[in-house]
Amino acid sequence: MREIKPGLNAADLRIAIVRGRFNESIGAGLQVSCLQRLGALGVLPERILLLSVPGALEIPLALQQLAATGHYDALIALGAVVRGDTYHFEVVSNESASGITQVQLDAGVPVANGILTTDTEEQALARVRQKGSDCAEVAVEMANLAREIRNEKRTA
Repeated sequence: MREIKPGLNAADLRIAIVRGRFNESIGAGLQVSCLQRLGALGVLPERILLLSVPGALEIPLALQQLAATGHYDALIALGAVVRGDTYHFEVVSNESASGITQVQLDAGVPVANGILTTDTEEQALARVRQKGSDCAEVAVEMANLAREIRNEKRTA
């Protein structure tokens, strides 16, 4: 039996991060913790592309365009949707998550979803450090897994 084990060696990976600017302080915090963890895992700063878009609904399109370039081993979506008084919260939360999932399935490029969906800004701020770091690890692990699976196809 052959087993593919998770790997967090990121030395040769190229990562792109798309951050929504709506709820700016939350997105900025996610970005800081994500970049710190990517650096700790070995991703060189020159192999990271960072861009921002207005909000969570615009993130999937930017991810789709980045995936289409073929330049990135993994993508990361960062942002926050905080519940308000209207149904808009559910629409934005559901549609952004659906779009992100569709991008990774269509393109075959892993996407770590770091869009927080919370009832309050305080809840989001309490999760910023951990979620940003988690997204970095998810992106690296899935990029390595995708690479191993591609290599497996070549040797099978």
